[in-house]
Amino acid sequence: MKISVLGCGRWGSFIAWYQATVLKNKVISWGPEGEYSYEVLKNTGKNEYVTLDKSIDLTCDLKRAVTESDVIIISISSQGLRGFMKKVTQYPVSDKTFVLCMKGIEESTGKRLSEVMLESGISKDKIAVWVGPGHIQAFTQGIPNCMIVDAYSEELKIKLANAFKSNLIRFYYGNDIIGTEIGAAAKNVLGIAAGVLDGSGWVSLKGPLMARGAYEVGKLVKAMGGEFGSAYGLAHLGDYETTLFSEYSHNRRYGEMMARGDKFDKLAEGVMTAKAMKELGDKYGIDLPITNAVYEACFLTHPFESGDGAKACREIILKLFERETKREFEK
Repeated sequence: MKISVLGCGRWGSFIAWYQATVLKNKVISWGPEGEYSYEVLKNTGKNEYVTLDKSIDLTCDLKRAVTESDVIIISISSQGLRGFMKKVTQYPVSDKTFVLCMKGIEESTGKRLSEVMLESGISKDKIAVWVGPGHIQAFTQGIPNCMIVDAYSEELKIKLANAFKSNLIRFYYGNDIIGTEIGAAAKNVLGIAAGVLDGSGWVSLKGPLMARGAYEVGKLVKAMGGEFGSAYGLAHLGDYETTLFSEYSHNRRYGEMMARGDKFDKLAEGVMTAKAMKELGDKYGIDLPITNAVYEACFLTHPFESGDGAKACREIILKLFERETKREFEK
């Protein structure tokens, strides 16, 4: 199988490494010329996460990358997907399989990423998503984990999961693409909340955060036409350890730094996802108190500029305790 991986940041470089080194596939790794991640790989053959196998064809030629492989894996910032697909679809790609290895919701529209692909002209039976727990730093040490492939097409998800599995990653077939995508995106929002608890010294609240967070995400998934139980699967609850607790989690670190009034300069997808989820909650009439608290922390209180991030974040948390008492599980 010949694979093209579009994007050579953290996950993009790992996917290229995994496909070539572990699965022994022929791999084209694409990045835009002049972009930092691409230039580092071009000049050194490695980054802080992986050393690329010499068999990997590293290129900045997008036409080559999308026309010479059968399977195209995309790993870029979720908010840039729509614009990026305008470039991809300039080339003949109607017969290509696209796999989204990224987690987010388009902030400007509230669309799931597979919906963005559909609106970009890609056929429904050619779109899959690859999500779930795991950190590159652990994978490259040989520490295994479980992940999920979901798609509109049953045939496609089975084909890809079987093709991508190894002793390093055990794949499951997803059965709810709405829940898989929303759950995968929402876990980053919960990661920010967990970081705020770390930075505020309230780590014991992570247990309630996990229980209530999965519950509110399940309600949103159900309202959007998915399965409530998907929030308790690999894409969401199953990814909590790597997002809510790990030192490697960008979203958790973002929340921790925010609570301390310090800036975190790396990408935290949960920030824009919190905004998108708040708007989805409003649209579907679903109460999302944790999501709304993260949104308030990220967009309304400006703890980075206030000089007292911990105080601002604590006040937001305490507002949740002022809410009306209710049954734990609504019928």
